[in-house]
Amino acid sequence: MPIPRQTFEHLRRLIPPLDGSLHKGQSGRVGVLGGALDYTGAPFFAAISALRFGADLSHVICSPTAAGAIKSYSPDLIVHPILREELTPNDVKPSLESLLTRLHVLIIGPGLGREPYMESFAKLALSLARKQAMFLVLDADALWLLGKDISLIRGYRRAVVTPNVVEFKRLSEQVGIDPSTPPSKRAGLVSRALGGVTVLQKGAKDLIAIDTTGEAANLKDSKLEGADEEKEKTEEAVEVDVEGGLKRCGGQGDVLSGCVGTFLAWGKCYEDGVFGSGDIAASRMPFLAAVGGSLVTRTASRRAFHKEGRGVVTQDMIPEIGTAFAEVFGDAAQGQDKGRL
Repeated sequence: MPIPRQTFEHLRRLIPPLDGSLHKGQSGRVGVLGGALDYTGAPFFAAISALRFGADLSHVICSPTAAGAIKSYSPDLIVHPILREELTPNDVKPSLESLLTRLHVLIIGPGLGREPYMESFAKLALSLARKQAMFLVLDADALWLLGKDISLIRGYRRAVVTPNVVEFKRLSEQVGIDPSTPPSKRAGLVSRALGGVTVLQKGAKDLIAIDTTGEAANLKDSKLEGADEEKEKTEEAVEVDVEGGLKRCGGQGDVLSGCVGTFLAWGKCYEDGVFGSGDIAASRMPFLAAVGGSLVTRTASRRAFHKEGRGVVTQDMIPEIGTAFAEVFGDAAQGQDKGRL
């Protein structure tokens, strides 16, 4: 299914210009919250994918047990080992709140794990991010956390959830979607039940849906008081079926989170007037980011698989993100039409 022309044109308008007019940080400051003793690869993949996608700065907020490993993977990442097991959320709140003010988007879930202390910090971060009107991406164990308390995200249309098949089934059941509902309609109904949260249902074809027309959606919860209610009202669904690799790497979802997160960071810069005309509704940014992130991730997966075949791993996808971006949006969008030696 081709992406609607208007959707693709809006995506292009969210891409920061490469004309020398922007300063460091104005093309996106991304945060990833996750990384504990057992999980260091997932937050790294999400954070480094954000940089390869085009973010200016990428931060990892993690446990000290993961920090050393993540720092050793790349000197380009800014690592904050503040999620200490012996601390309470109140202990961490001042430093975390200060850190979030420096970011445009927060990705919660890659490498989060299910230890109680990490879950408590994830809940705190989610609450703080909502107060600051940040865009959010929730993946992996953050979706498990939502399974315990859906009110953590309900009504916040500045968020994207990225469930796989199992996670989507659990989420659908939790919000009361009739299992006899046609598969193509379920993501939209989940979004409506969540109050306009964008749903990126991963699969052989990615299904992306947003519905802010339900009773659970209101502008106040999304820090959009005073916005034009009709302009912010949207109901859309699109199927992304561009070819991906024939083998799905274990960390491909983390790459997707980083790509979606970067598009959301650009959306925040656009909303704040850093670049662009500002006429794209904030409520639509998560939907657009999900579509753009899906297109590039699937393309990167295909390119990596073409080179490595059955032995492809997530690290093989990282170098393909930039070329995949150029393939989807054109060399000019990637800056590859300028400055060649």
